[in-house]
Amino acid sequence: MEEEFYATIKLKTGEEIFCKVSASEEDQKTMLIISNPIVISEIKTKYGVSGYKVEPWLKTTTEDTFIVDIENVLTMSESIDINMIKIYEQYIQKEDISKLNTTKLNRKMGYVGNVNEAKKILENLYKNS
Repeated sequence: MEEEFYATIKLKTGEEIFCKVSASEEDQKTMLIISNPIVISEIKTKYGVSGYKVEPWLKTTTEDTFIVDIENVLTMSESIDINMIKIYEQYIQKEDISKLNTTKLNRKMGYVGNVNEAKKILENLYKNS
């Protein structure tokens, strides 16, 4: 397995992803191991590009490492663009923090009521003020 590097990959499906990549030879086939692949879109205004939108490549999974057959890749370019790497690292860091801070909701966390009870309480507060 080779050393990891940042790359932009254009798949034969037309998708363009940015990720960390390492190559691996298995059964005389080259496989790419991609970590935390993201899709980056430019946000354009009438004044030009104003920023970037970053989204996960696959939105319905919590996995962060994927294996792609090199035959499914149209082209790949190693990235040394510091700004793109910073955007990528910031996104990955935010994703990791949000995974750690997920709290399951339960009934012990607060009062569970209904709309009619809340309406009565608010009307009483309003009348008494």
